Amino acid sequence: MAFRLIDVENWERKEVYTHFMEEAVCSYAVNVELDITALKGQKLYPAMLWLLTDTVNEFPQFRTHLSPEGVGIFDDMTPSYTIFNEERKSFSSVWTPFDPDYQTFLRRYLADVEQYKTSPHYRPKPGAPENCFDVSMVPWLSFTGFHLNLYGSGKYLLPIFTMGKFVEREGRRLLPLAVQVHHAACDGYHVGKFVERLQEKIYRF
Repeated sequence: MAFRLIDVENWERKEVYTHFMEEAVCSYAVNVELDITALKGQKLYPAMLWLLTDTVNEFPQFRTHLSPEGVGIFDDMTPSYTIFNEERKSFSSVWTPFDPDYQTFLRRYLADVEQYKTSPHYRPKPGAPENCFDVSMVPWLSFTGFHLNLYGSGKYLLPIFTMGKFVEREGRRLLPLAVQVHHAACDGYHVGKFVERLQEKIYRF
């Protein structure tokens, strides 16, 4: 994991970044339906975690982070995701190192879920790297709109993804996905290209 600081003064995005970090601080969510018919027969959650991470790693806008040293871009990202404790009806957030080989990632994911699925703690797995981005799934609810209300400084730049319950329609399996981003790092154009690329990867999975 490497983190490269951006020379903001010579950054082509300087004016947009400054506007949305200082004058009109805002994040926004885009809600889409993904055709996941090609994923039938696969474990949906790890497959989508891998596909999301593989796509995030192609887009610097989705790897942009504000560190104490300044704004920069991670070379690659790792998913941090929620798992549900069936007995307690609560959830934990764990992370699994990404690997370009899906089967390698799947083995790591399954081991992490098995180890932490009954944990009473929110973050039971230690050592989370800085280059984590958040993913969650609400498999009990299919939604057409989902928005996280982020507070604090309002300068959290990494993306957050939320998936819902898939639905069957006209022979296709459709998954709702909310993509939450900060406008300082990511415009609608980038979200559109990201979703397009993600859908391509799903079709080819």
